[in-house]
Amino acid sequence: MSVENDAALTHLRHLKQANASVRFVSFEPLLGPIGAVNLEDIHWVIAGGESGPGARPVRGKWVRALRDQYQAQRVAFFFKQWGGRTPKAGGNTLDGRQWLEYPEVEAEQRLGGVISG
Repeated sequence: MSVENDAALTHLRHLKQANASVRFVSFEPLLGPIGAVNLEDIHWVIAGGESGPGARPVRGKWVRALRDQYQAQRVAFFFKQWGGRTPKAGGNTLDGRQWLEYPEVEAEQRLGGVISG
């Protein structure tokens, strides 16, 4: 599920109802501040800026606010990119490091090599 701004947060209630082992939200392209997010029953969050000609910039404070919420709620956080003319134009380093976390998956699912749901 993709959420690009705070108005799209209402979509999360549908995701939380999905019968899945891993539920993730993609905040990309992140086009504005999101505000408080209840991440109960969410396992993974991906955030990133827009890329391509005319890409709108993502603000560091928007990304940091999301990251800080995920850390507090113990949800895996993956920062994909700052964006720009090309996806790799701005890199993906936030506050001196890459945030490339993945959700924990039950052992039996890892053995099968597939995340089922």
